[in-house]
Amino acid sequence: MSYTYTFWFAMAGLLFGHGLAGAGVGAIVGFVLDNLRFSQRRSATPEAGGYVGPLFALLGAIAKSDGRVSEAEIAIAERVMARMGLDAGARQQAISSFNAGKQPEFDVTGPINALRQWVGLRRDHAFPVLDVVIETVLAEGNPPPEKMAILRQLAFALRISDMELMALMAMKGYVWQGAAGARGHGPGNGGGYVPPQRNTMGPDPYAVLGIPRTADDRAIKRAYRKLISEHHPDRLGDLPEEMRKRAEARASEINAAYERIKAERGFK
Repeated sequence: MSYTYTFWFAMAGLLFGHGLAGAGVGAIVGFVLDNLRFSQRRSATPEAGGYVGPLFALLGAIAKSDGRVSEAEIAIAERVMARMGLDAGARQQAISSFNAGKQPEFDVTGPINALRQWVGLRRDHAFPVLDVVIETVLAEGNPPPEKMAILRQLAFALRISDMELMALMAMKGYVWQGAAGARGHGPGNGGGYVPPQRNTMGPDPYAVLGIPRTADDRAIKRAYRKLISEHHPDRLGDLPEEMRKRAEARASEINAAYERIKAERGFK
């Protein structure tokens, strides 16, 4: 828990409230506000584990949305379970939820609403959730409209814009024809998946930051600061370890993209 308000209200009380008495009153007020903020943060995201059922149900629904569940999609689900270090009970829950999501006429609204509730107001938690889902969406290469529709529905529920979604998918190798951020280009039209190749410079750094190549230096710096603040590991709090690692990887990719742009443009 942070005591930022406690400190600053105490200082204000000391300066403007006639000494130690004012500092004491200010500290009490600040302490109450710090506790309120801490409680709000805790309530914004339920305890770790609450995401397992809805996440894997959604992965199952995405895998089945084009009519069949591929071995690649099953392998991704297994890999995610392993990386999350799920115990026997949580693993069984994940398998059952994945199988439930594969059923005909499964309604994705339920798990999407559950994930929205789990994420709460923490946008820094929304991005790792989307990262896991994107991995399944791109499991077989260029995704069909059915999979993209579910992904965009989830992104909308988590308050992630199409531009931000495009940046996340660019990190996975999904690219759009034309300049990044150009009008008419986005996660539903004109895009394609390019499998990662050796000896490449990686994804388009401008797409990673979610900005067009025509952006000026100030816009680039502003986009970078916004993204890195949302992905920085120090802000992740009680995020599960597997999703924390994903967020840390995204932060590294954002930093790498920004460094490439700085080197190309020659600014600091």
